[in-house]
Amino acid sequence: MTSIASTPGARRLFATSIIARLPLAMFSIGLLVHAERLTSSFAAAGVVTGAYAVALGVGGPLLGRLVDRRGQVSVLLSSALAATLLLVAVAVVPVGAPVPVLVALATGIGLTTPPLGACLRTLLPDLLADPDAVRAAYAFDASASELAWISGPPLVLGFGALWSTGAALVVGGAVLLIGTVAFAAQPASRAWRPAQGAPRPRGGSLRAPAMRTLVGVLVAVGVVFGAAEVAVAASAEALGSAAAAGPLLGIWGAGSLAGGLVFARVGGGLHGASGLALVLGVLTAGHLALAGAVGSVLALAAVLLIAGAAIAPTYATVYAMVDRAAPAGTVTEAFAWLATAIAIGAAAGAASAGAVADHAGPAAAFALAGAAGAVATLVAILRSRSLGAPETSGMAVAESAAA
Repeated sequence: MTSIASTPGARRLFATSIIARLPLAMFSIGLLVHAERLTSSFAAAGVVTGAYAVALGVGGPLLGRLVDRRGQVSVLLSSALAATLLLVAVAVVPVGAPVPVLVALATGIGLTTPPLGACLRTLLPDLLADPDAVRAAYAFDASASELAWISGPPLVLGFGALWSTGAALVVGGAVLLIGTVAFAAQPASRAWRPAQGAPRPRGGSLRAPAMRTLVGVLVAVGVVFGAAEVAVAASAEALGSAAAAGPLLGIWGAGSLAGGLVFARVGGGLHGASGLALVLGVLTAGHLALAGAVGSVLALAAVLLIAGAAIAPTYATVYAMVDRAAPAGTVTEAFAWLATAIAIGAAAGAASAGAVADHAGPAAAFALAGAAGAVATLVAILRSRSLGAPETSGMAVAESAAA
């Protein structure tokens, strides 16, 4: 079996993509603390960060569609340069800057953030001919992404404390630009070309029923993550140890990292709709079990480690289905839609769990996360037929949609 380790091109792609994506885990919290320093208002900072999150969700599929039409290099380089310049701009605006100006800059940053993860995942099937190796690579990528999200926020906060919040954003922008240039310089990225002669449906990748199913599943999975994150913070506060929330979330992420590495080691063995339903069931059970662990920080930590172990395998199983699910010529856009689905679900889950935790406590918020996981599992089961057939042409998409 051809693996990442035995494929130098894949190793270099992973290394450069991890470097380039590390700042993406910094920008949300970095913009929050920087905007609060400029405006002296967490409410205003929340609006700025919300604008960035919404724009990131909108911009990903749009840039993914451009990649599917024009190739990776030009889109990645131009978007990375634009995002970096906007980060510099937001870093140098003076204290007391109008909130609309900050919102506009944050929106621009979100819209121009390069879709590096989607581009990497698009390349993997061409680099690794063995399907099991591709699934393992998706699991490894999910674990690497988890590592970035664990380390990114402490790094940006550390830079902000050492220098300034604006300098931290500039450093992040520089790393993003350098890493993106290094990724785009790789032979696989330079050589990748859009599918020639493939009819692109007007609705893009979402015209395919299978893609709509995967997006629906990941919206519900995003609710799991958003609700669980709020529930962890609420649990720590209820136990009189609010400072434990950060380490607890780190343990949750470490569980995902470990689960993804194990999943990659065994070759990403879950296949198709049945495999997706199985891993979603495990994800649901783990997060539902957290409702019974809210009475102790140690119990919560132990269950979070176990619950987190299903996160990266869930991502990997979904990613492995995209190549068959997306219409030809829309794969990069399809991967970008998955990231948007997670972001939408996480925002909804956090908002809902906050209200639930206030009225019924953290255990109820964890129950909400479990319920969302059950919805994701049910969608995967009920829509399993839509995940069974590949979408290879605009005609196939139209026929499937009509059915």
